[in-house]
Amino acid sequence: MKTTIKCLCSAALLALAGCSGSNEWNVSGQIEGADGQTMVLEASSNGRWFPIDSVKLAGTGDFKFSHEAAGYPDIYRLRLGDKSLYFPIDSIESVTVISKASAFDTDYTLTGSESAEMLMHVDKRVREAIAKNGLNGLQGDTLLKRELGGMMLGDPAGIVSYYIINKKVGGVSIYNPENKRDNRIIGAVANAFDQYRPNDPRTEYLKKLFISNRKAQSGTVATIEAPEVSLFEIDLYDNKGVKHSLNNVAEENGVVLLSFTVYGAEASPAYNIILNKVYDTYYESGLEIYQVSLDEDEYIWKQSAKNLPWITVYNSPADGVQALSNYNVQVLPTTYLIVDGELVERITDPAKINQTVAKYL
Repeated sequence: MKTTIKCLCSAALLALAGCSGSNEWNVSGQIEGADGQTMVLEASSNGRWFPIDSVKLAGTGDFKFSHEAAGYPDIYRLRLGDKSLYFPIDSIESVTVISKASAFDTDYTLTGSESAEMLMHVDKRVREAIAKNGLNGLQGDTLLKRELGGMMLGDPAGIVSYYIINKKVGGVSIYNPENKRDNRIIGAVANAFDQYRPNDPRTEYLKKLFISNRKAQSGTVATIEAPEVSLFEIDLYDNKGVKHSLNNVAEENGVVLLSFTVYGAEASPAYNIILNKVYDTYYESGLEIYQVSLDEDEYIWKQSAKNLPWITVYNSPADGVQALSNYNVQVLPTTYLIVDGELVERITDPAKINQTVAKYL
């Protein structure tokens, strides 16, 4: 839902720009201590970076670039000497960069859009991971990859997800398509791009990246279509230390809502209000909710879970992403409907949960 909204908003912004005669994005800011240095604005094509504008910084280091919107989200970079600072552009927004010449690519802030702030956080976390475990430990850093994986699943068709998939440091990729687990995440991003951005030039690249590596791993031709729906087991603990089997819950209740969510997310309270209304309406008729939290912070999960009347279990970092892979979870929250032990529907719009449950009770 979040991805759909972002796509629609981008389209609306482009339409509005057409009416106002402006179809440009802007990047501006201040680079401290860069007096007399030339900063270059660069774009990329098939991995090759090329300059599209430049400015000689003076005095306070103030700068501003404007460029025509490409019609789809893209990643650009500012280059100062041998240092590069990356930023995303979704449509026609204005991004602000504050940095200093001495630490141009390591000590900076990006503001102006959710994507810009997210990309800044990605690069910061990668630098922290390398400082802690070294460059050789990057691909095996499960905590980092879980955090980045959660960000991508929250907005799999976003430009930052594409950035993460292709992020390399010193020639080392964070996500290795030859690794089965990594390639599942790549597949989720490819599938989302194929669904929401079919005309984006990156879509075919992502699909080929996923399919070619999955074919190499299995020896058979693969597609990015969702697998035939099955009820995969989830067996996790609630906030009181009681273990709950999804299969058992499905056997004991005629209708079960399987919910994947992050309690710490901004949209979580509104989503749970919807679930609560449905639960109050249909619990006596045989409805149960089995909610899987994927919060990084266990404390946040426990504080929220103790106030909810349905089954709430915690998929901790140590539990991995197998449940997400099994149920092809690409955005959060995601809701499934289980009837008589069979997975019957995936409910993509939370506003339709009530009417969907009503069909089976």
